[in-house]
Order: sequence, then C-alpha cells, then structure tokens
Amino acid sequence: MAESISATSLLGYRPILGSYVKDCNYGKRVAISPNRLPRFRAISFKVKAQAMELTKEVYNFRKEDRFPKGSDYEMDTSLERKPGLWPPNNKADSPSLHNPLLRQERMGCGWLGAIFEWEGVLIEDNPDHEKQAWLALAQEEGKSQPPAFLLKRIEGMKNEQAISEVLCWSRDPSQLKRMALRKEQIYKALQGGIYRFRDGSQEFMDVLTRYNIPMALVSTRTRKNLEEAIGAIGINGVFDVVVTSEDVYRGKPDPEMFAYAAQLLQFIPERCIVFGNSNLSVEAAHDAKMKCVAVASKHPVYELSAADLVVRRLDELSVVDLKNLADIETSEFGEPEVEMELEEAETLPSSRVAVDDDDFW
Repeated sequence: MAESISATSLLGYRPILGSYVKDCNYGKRVAISPNRLPRFRAISFKVKAQAMELTKEVYNFRKEDRFPKGSDYEMDTSLERKPGLWPPNNKADSPSLHNPLLRQERMGCGWLGAIFEWEGVLIEDNPDHEKQAWLALAQEEGKSQPPAFLLKRIEGMKNEQAISEVLCWSRDPSQLKRMALRKEQIYKALQGGIYRFRDGSQEFMDVLTRYNIPMALVSTRTRKNLEEAIGAIGINGVFDVVVTSEDVYRGKPDPEMFAYAAQLLQFIPERCIVFGNSNLSVEAAHDAKMKCVAVASKHPVYELSAADLVVRRLDELSVVDLKNLADIETSEFGEPEVEMELEEAETLPSSRVAVDDDDFW
C-alpha cells in the first residue's frame, strides 16, 4: 500500500498511523505498530516531496496559462525602473536597438573612452622645466619674472591663454603666437628629447588595447612636438585621437580640450574617463561631465581628493574599476536575478502537508 501512495491521492487517503500521528482529514488519533514507524516516516517524507513538486508544477502551469505565448498582453515593466533590479541603469544602453551585438558593445568596454594627459600621467615629467621655460622667456622678452603663484596658476593652460590673460604680456595675436612657439622651443631644449614611461603606464595601456577601449591623448603642446614624442617613445598608432594646442582655443581649467576629444571619439561625456595629474584636470573633467582619475605624480594624494579616484600608478586600475566609474554594471547582472528569484519564491502557494509535527515526532 505504501508504494501506491501518490501526491494526487494524499488528501483522500487516510492511513493508519498509530498513536504518534493524527489523521490528516479528520484529526483523529489512530493506531500503528511501533516497528512500522521508521518505514512510515520515510514514506511520509517521500509523499511530502511529491506533493511539493506537484504544487510547483501546478503553479507554473497557471503562470503560463495567464501569459500564453503569442498573446498581445503587455507585462508590467515598473520593476525595471526600480534601482537594484534587472536591468541595471545603463545610460548608453538603448532597448530600441535591434542589433544584439551593438547593444552588447554599448553595455561593455566598447562604450567606454579613455582620455589621457601626457606629462605626469603617461610619461615622467619634470615640473621645473616648465617653470624655467617661462622664466627664460620672460628674460628674453624683457618682462619681469612671474612670481610663483602666477606660474602655478598658468599650469596646464594654453601658452597664448597664459600670456594674454594671466601674465598680460601682450594681446597681439601675432606676438602671442611668436612667444608661445618660443616658449615651446625653450621647454624642448630643457627637456632634451628624452621620454620615459611612468611606472605602470605602458602596462595599463596594453590592457586597454587588449579590451579595445578607445583612447585619446590631450596636451597643450604643439602637434609637431607631441608627435615627435610619441614616435620617440614608440607608441605610434595607439591613440585613436590626439588633441593638441592647435585644435582648441583654451586650455585647462576650461573643459574644451576634453569635450573636443570626446566628440572626436564619438562618445557621450558620461562615458569618458579623464586621466590627469592635477586639480585643474579634475575641474575641467567634471565641468565636461566626465569622471576623472588623478595620478599622484607631482601632487600628494590628499591634494587630489576632488577626483573620482586617486592612484599612484595607472596599473593599480582594472577594467572593472573603469566600468564602475562609467556607471556600467559589471556583475554580469547575476545578483539582481537572484533577488528576483527569491521574491518569486516567496509568492509561491504554500505546499505544507497537514501533519502535526509535534505528535509525529
């Protein structure tokens, strides 16, 4: 008789359970010999498991019956707009895209752009050379030497912008161009044409190249000098975009250079990450609605706290860090699905069998 018990006959079957268990239907206490109790316990658990499985199948059938295939029923998508649930917020994602490969690219590394500064980020930089170039130019032009606070203020600016707006040496366009070129010549002579990667910079660029992340290079140097430096260090063709002083009107803290680089990369600003080494870079990046990673090369870490992330070396970063900065979910959407499964399990109908556990045991 025990082998013929099934989940469908559980409610109509009234076994003789002995003095240990109540009748499921009528609550009466009935007798069973003690030597049959272990066998009954095994049968009872088997029947209970079968009943739970049957309940789950019935629930799934009812769910499919409510949402038949091919129907025009529109499911409620309000859960999709709640934070923490599937799908995660992704500004670059567009559900209207019918090309799954393009949509996958937007949700992955293909929808992430990196904008690098040159000195102090990718290569070693001696800030004294910049100051000495300005002092030498002032001596050649017969101007008074700029004080230290002015030299700090013009850090990262375009040469013409610094000469006309901060140093106030001239406003004649031809004179501005001449003095700007002369200053670059002095700087190049002081620098000596020797370029060396900062520790970890080349490894980090190799990682971005491996993941096909577009890269842009931004600098206030002239295009000629910057291309010579790129060739000397052996990274020709690595950058998709190179923005120099000839391409923009103003330098930092104006966000024009970063915004123009994002435009050439054909990226929205929110999906671009700027790698700089000063608070002026952080200010310009944030004004352009971009995230900024500050490299503590010539400034201590505590002075760069306004950046979204501060590192000493670029190889401290990973692709996951960059995707998190660009507001991209990187957990492959596993955790939200688990949460929804748990919520769905809580809504299942109760599958308990009416057995008094206290009397059973």
